[in-house]
Amino acid sequence: MKIATLILLTCVAGLLATGFVMLFSASTGETKLNYWLMQPVWGALGIVGLWTLAWAGDYTWLKKVWWLVLAATLVLLILVLVPGIGKVANGARRWFAFGGLRVQPTELAKMGVIIVLAWYGERHARSMRSLLWGWLVPGSMLGAVVVLVFLEPDWGTAALIGAVGVILLYLAGARIVPLTLSVIGAASAMAVLLAHDPVRLKRWLAFLHLERYRDTFGFQTYQSVTAIGSGGWLGKGLCDGRQKFGFVPELHTDFIFSLIGEELGHVGAMAVLLAFLAILFSGLHIARHARDAFGRLLASGITFLIAMQAAINIGVVTSALPNKGLGLPFISYGGSNLVILLAGVGLLWNVARHGTQTDNVFRAGVVALPNAELEPA
Repeated sequence: MKIATLILLTCVAGLLATGFVMLFSASTGETKLNYWLMQPVWGALGIVGLWTLAWAGDYTWLKKVWWLVLAATLVLLILVLVPGIGKVANGARRWFAFGGLRVQPTELAKMGVIIVLAWYGERHARSMRSLLWGWLVPGSMLGAVVVLVFLEPDWGTAALIGAVGVILLYLAGARIVPLTLSVIGAASAMAVLLAHDPVRLKRWLAFLHLERYRDTFGFQTYQSVTAIGSGGWLGKGLCDGRQKFGFVPELHTDFIFSLIGEELGHVGAMAVLLAFLAILFSGLHIARHARDAFGRLLASGITFLIAMQAAINIGVVTSALPNKGLGLPFISYGGSNLVILLAGVGLLWNVARHGTQTDNVFRAGVVALPNAELEPA
């Protein structure tokens, strides 16, 4: 367990440091922006949260406030949609603005869903095979959050939260058939809405035919792929990239990985990928050896959240996925996302500190309670 925790913290620290350096490099192409100065401030706040949640008692105190977490999540997501309260930017209402400070409630929603479903999965462990308690009730809670995020609109984050939620329900013992049908239904609904949404339809066309639309709505992705390819194996050198001079919009947020590929080369990009893989395996190891079902689901949810967000971001930047608007964990600029993810790492550390070295049962369809009779998967 100590080795898994050490790997986890080392990789997070390495990614965080990489983010600071690459944001400074990105700022050389956009001198009017101060995000490279603000990111260390957000990082410091996140580290305080990480340390506090890792060492401030036992993580099981979260089970007592699950209802408060759910209520706060829903209230904040509703308020951000209210005109005059939520701030509109780029056609979406996703932020609360307090002077020059912006807070994105969807980042809180990511962690809120994980906490609530982890509590639910343990509380109803023996009834997760039923359609009512294993699908309809938790699915309604998850669906309410996903729909509110979708309405902002933030399709990428809605899909990410929904995917993590479905995985947690599956690990908690819910039946695979209703979960699969739910995923198919949600995907079908999004496909219908996509056909009537010109902006997102253009993103899909750019994804399918990048060369054809490279000078129009595929410009950002095409320039991103060009930046990564031009870096070669060893890169052009730190601060020596050229695509950051207006060629790749939102370089400091969603497309920071393209700058890594250009300046640090394929070697640097692969190091980032390996760091996220190490976080995935160390997080799942911590989950496997958690002392209770709540800890196992909590650790699994946080781990899959980090890994899936990283996979989606890198997939978008390399044109393996259509543009989704999700940042690269610990590296992209974004205060809310950075603080929440670092706090999640703190909870992972807490689960590891109170874990056991015994080999608990943890497989798809079964989350074992200590000394409890297992229900067949």
